[in-house]
Amino acid sequence: MDASEPKHRPLLALGIRLAAIAALATMSALVKLAGERGVHLLEILFWRQFVTIPIALGWVMATGGLAMLRTDRPRTHAKRALYGMVGMILNFGGLLLLPLAEATTMGFTAPIWAVILSTLLLGEKVGVYRWGAVALGFAGVLVIAQPGGGHIPLFGAAAALSGAFMVALISIQIADLNRTDKPLTIVFWFAAISTATTVLALPFVSTSHDAGEWALLIGIGIVGGAGQLLLTSALRVGKVASVIVMDYSSLFWATLYGWTIWNMLPPTSTWVGVPLIVAAGLVIAWREHRLARPSNRDVARVEGT
Repeated sequence: MDASEPKHRPLLALGIRLAAIAALATMSALVKLAGERGVHLLEILFWRQFVTIPIALGWVMATGGLAMLRTDRPRTHAKRALYGMVGMILNFGGLLLLPLAEATTMGFTAPIWAVILSTLLLGEKVGVYRWGAVALGFAGVLVIAQPGGGHIPLFGAAAALSGAFMVALISIQIADLNRTDKPLTIVFWFAAISTATTVLALPFVSTSHDAGEWALLIGIGIVGGAGQLLLTSALRVGKVASVIVMDYSSLFWATLYGWTIWNMLPPTSTWVGVPLIVAAGLVIAWREHRLARPSNRDVARVEGT
């Protein structure tokens, strides 16, 4: 296992992140389809993680052997897995409760939550630009959700927003783990720990499935595992403030899937709110880029700013 600091390659990181977002957007559509067919959320989560394990093991055996999976930080991996499971439950719940485009848009608030976390966890001093971006982003959320009279259930919006918060928190952990462990190591241990945990729920939630439902569950595991590996790899070779801009491409996929599968396009309120949230994320990314110029901050600190 190479424990050396990863070398940043911005263009490669952007390409990897784009591919990761396409895979994860496809997984989101499959999760929503599976939920509509009555598959329990915890069973979806189990198969999402379980299928990743043989994929990761096959890749490991083909490239370097099982020694690649050794880690000196099991407790950190366990903590990352715990947070990851909570985040996936919230994000999958948001997908099941909200239209696909709106659930995706709520996920764009992750950089906004990261600014807040930077003050709480990293002791970062946040200036007027980033606090202004936070206010702008949450104004966009209010426009889309329209509390008290909107087209989306507030419980679903709360789940999706909480899932975005967990994404910001987990990104800090991944950036820290990337300093010592390979992306495949991080993905494998997340899948292994979460699979061992969620399997305990299967006797209580699993049901029989037809061929279509099995195809959805296996597809969720394949594209989800690929997306997770690509996402982790992007954080290893690029700074979060740079690659996170690519995450907004998921709205294209969400709109496309929503239109072609559910014959549903976002209403006007969503199209008004989306630019506010995207603008907030871009301001945060731009400001972090400017702040990072004078000094070489480590990836973990950049992640939380």
